Amino acid sequence: MARSSLLDGFAYGVLNEILGTFRTQDGGYAKPSRYEVIIAPPPGYSAKVKGGPKDVVRKTSLEMAAVAFPGVQLQAEEDTNIYGPPRKIVRGQTFAEIVTQIRCSADMKEKNFIDTWQRLAAPRTDFSVGYYSDYVGTMQIFQLDHEDKRRYGVELVECYPITMAEQSLDYSTQNAISFLNVTWSYRYWKNLTDEAELPKPLLDRIGEVFVNTVERNIRRQLPAVLRKL
Repeated sequence: MARSSLLDGFAYGVLNEILGTFRTQDGGYAKPSRYEVIIAPPPGYSAKVKGGPKDVVRKTSLEMAAVAFPGVQLQAEEDTNIYGPPRKIVRGQTFAEIVTQIRCSADMKEKNFIDTWQRLAAPRTDFSVGYYSDYVGTMQIFQLDHEDKRRYGVELVECYPITMAEQSLDYSTQNAISFLNVTWSYRYWKNLTDEAELPKPLLDRIGEVFVNTVERNIRRQLPAVLRKL
């Protein structure tokens, strides 16, 4: 019986080659402890805070003790319009909320920051709700290498703190640090490597539509022989 040529070939990668690539080209493996977070609250936040709101925002970003790159799930359903085994085709996508853990300073500025942000969405003075554009901001999460260079990053678009968890107080934990768990909702996230310009400005999108329309009209007027070239 003839053997497949696939079985006679060399291995795609051996241990020495993998280790060599790891040491020379990739700069080592990514570590979950090396990251950076940049929070950008909505414009209306500055008007609500007195005494250096930018410092509070930066400090809260630095005190992110735990964060995660968000996930995405493709929504798929079976395509029944074919013969044979069914296949799943994508109909959309969903983005899961993420949970962060924030260290709190003695003055509780970090907790006050999240509390103020939430009141932009739902003030407790009259229990009304704010306009969506008035309480959504952005959050950027970066993976850093061993030299603190950004190697990968995502941005949560139209994000806001949807849940601020309870914060326990306990006499028996005198040497412990207080942490605040915050769940963030957002519309979608984008890869800052190749999707940084999403969503594109309106004028750029109008320009692309115009160019595409002109190109289609030109191609439509060309003879069929030339369109195949």
